[in-house]
Amino acid sequence: MANLDDPAAALRLTLRLDAHGRALLGHGKIRLLEHVRDTGSISAAARAMGMSYRRAWLLVEATNAAFATPLVLAKAGGGGGATLSEAGRAVVAAYRALEKQADACARDAFATIGALLSPSK
Repeated sequence: MANLDDPAAALRLTLRLDAHGRALLGHGKIRLLEHVRDTGSISAAARAMGMSYRRAWLLVEATNAAFATPLVLAKAGGGGGATLSEAGRAVVAAYRALEKQADACARDAFATIGALLSPSK
């Protein structure tokens, strides 16, 4: 739980990775991949995130196309299910590790910026 007396607790660092001048991964796509991993389904992952199946499918397709091997393996046919590939699991783990490292590096800046924030209303 965040310390409400700490102004820096109001800050959150988010990462977006770009490749070849285009957005590749951010916290939304990573959350979608994690939901696919946890539910075994693109449609269930979409529901968990409050998005349409079509939107989730398009994000999965775009993400798969950006990597040498697909991150999500979907079985053909309705209700076929989906899993993360080994590459998908590695990408999620690497992104989460990068997030932790970036957050640790940002602590001093968070303290400085947090101290300058106006009070929450």
